Amino acid sequence: MICKKCFVAGRVQGVFYRGTAQRRARELAIGGYARNLPDGRVEVLACGEDAAVQTFVSWLWTGSNASKVTAVEVIDLPPDSIPLPTDFHTH
Repeated sequence: MICKKCFVAGRVQGVFYRGTAQRRARELAIGGYARNLPDGRVEVLACGEDAAVQTFVSWLWTGSNASKVTAVEVIDLPPDSIPLPTDFHTH
């Protein structure tokens, strides 16, 4: 089990980025969340099996059809540093 917190920049708010991320995360059995930040980025927490999380983090560059991702900052979190989410939701 690994956890990564990602900050996604570009045209990622108001373009169904979070909803698309939720669908993809659930397909990969990843827990966590996606939420808009006041500065225009989307914060994403992804926890799950190593291969699934790596696939999901790579997918963050794709996003929804209307999004245009310009940067993805990834921070590794120790899984025991946070309560592990069992589902993926949006805020």
